[in-house]
Amino acid sequence: MKIARRNDLSLRLLEIFGTLMLSHTTVAAAEELGVSQPSVSLAIKQLEKQLGFSLFERDKKRMLPTSEARSLFQEIEPLFEQLRSIESRARDLRDGTVGKLRILATPPLGHSVVPGALSEFLRGRDGVTVQYDVRRLENVIDAVATGSADIGLCLGLETRPGVAVKIVSHDPMVAVMRPDHPLAQLSVLRPGDIEKHGLIGMNRASNLGLLVQNAFDLERTPYRPQVEVRYCHTAAVVAHSSNKIAIVDRFTASFMPNMELVTRPFAPVIPVSACVLERPNRPLHGLAAEFEAVFIKALNS
Repeated sequence: MKIARRNDLSLRLLEIFGTLMLSHTTVAAAEELGVSQPSVSLAIKQLEKQLGFSLFERDKKRMLPTSEARSLFQEIEPLFEQLRSIESRARDLRDGTVGKLRILATPPLGHSVVPGALSEFLRGRDGVTVQYDVRRLENVIDAVATGSADIGLCLGLETRPGVAVKIVSHDPMVAVMRPDHPLAQLSVLRPGDIEKHGLIGMNRASNLGLLVQNAFDLERTPYRPQVEVRYCHTAAVVAHSSNKIAIVDRFTASFMPNMELVTRPFAPVIPVSACVLERPNRPLHGLAAEFEAVFIKALNS
């Protein structure tokens, strides 16, 4: 039983053949392909040997295709179109104009900086799609660790097993309140000032809530929030509606649309890191790296 041979035809040889069919001379084909003229001639001889028939007849400086060559070109011309499409797609991927990016963020950044950064990132990238969600810190960490998210964005994380933590900024938490609140007249707020005016506090099981409680402990002031919430955005909204005080990250304080709040420094200073989470030993590349650059620029603007 005779076993059919596998296809030994080289795509590179077929590309040279197709270019010569369109260029008509080996010199023009060499210029188009960026190779030497002898390389084109040698490639055609190799292809003819593989095929078992002649492809061209020389007429002065022109290469005249045989009937077999014209028939072969009709068969492979659609292949050249596909190759050009693949080359274009690869170029777009390299240039970051197409592809898919998966981003998760915790609420403080996810509801403040990230939407504007996404808008800037997608400008001119019509072929790029983004899968974006705002989740709890543990969900963000798990998604990055398992590879279901390309990049994670969060606050207040220094290190965590399973992910690489890149700290891109340090910013102090601030106190927010309505302009008519009595403490709005102070230039700096301390735990003792807030104690009798009602605090909208962060859940003490969260990273940020624990940082705020530690600041009160340092001042020997009881940490007794009247309302305890999970997210900084919620704390700011409740502080506004109840005319009380909330201590939040500076990004939440800066991105509260349609809400009149004033911001005051809080002491003792509570520095909070803004972080990009990546998979360990797998540096960001392509769209993820480009988005990270846009995000950091928005973060520091």
